Amino acid sequence: MEKRRCNFSFGAKQDQISEKFLLYHDTRWCKPEHRDQELFAMLILEGMQAGVSWNLILNKEDNFRKAFDGFDPKKVAAYDGAKLEELMQDAGIIRNRSKLNAAVTNARAFLNVQEEFDSFDRYIWSFTDGRVIDHHLQDIKDMPAKDELSERVSSDLKKRGFKFVGPTIVYSYLQGIGIINDHWEYCDYR
Repeated sequence: MEKRRCNFSFGAKQDQISEKFLLYHDTRWCKPEHRDQELFAMLILEGMQAGVSWNLILNKEDNFRKAFDGFDPKKVAAYDGAKLEELMQDAGIIRNRSKLNAAVTNARAFLNVQEEFDSFDRYIWSFTDGRVIDHHLQDIKDMPAKDELSERVSSDLKKRGFKFVGPTIVYSYLQGIGIINDHWEYCDYR
């Protein structure tokens, strides 16, 4: 018997859903993540996703990981103008100067949060006291684009100097790292 999945596509047309998308849904989306480097990777990928489909980002994820030194925040924080120009020439990633600059800014802010809280994991999960928020969704219409939590996290991230962290991007980020579980009730991957 085939397993049931949430019936939505993160902005991609149903016939354009990739195997990477399905694997992401099944194994990573809404699953608690606590490794700082992956928390940083997801923050950058979510920012890159603004205005494009998540399916596109997943199809380029390997290229992003290579271009951004495995999403090592210390390395990304040290990027200079020459490195940003190199990234602007990389057809395997999203070549948007504002998003690329934001990735460097966010790496620096990320390192500051790590220093203050001993880990980014401790910081980001403190907004829910380490608990997963499960919305027990029944339908796509029940899934908000943002909520009070994403607005609060967004506001705090902005105060700390992060870019491309509006409440809608942050809501998606919180899903991506498992703080919010929005798998539908019938989904076998809850």
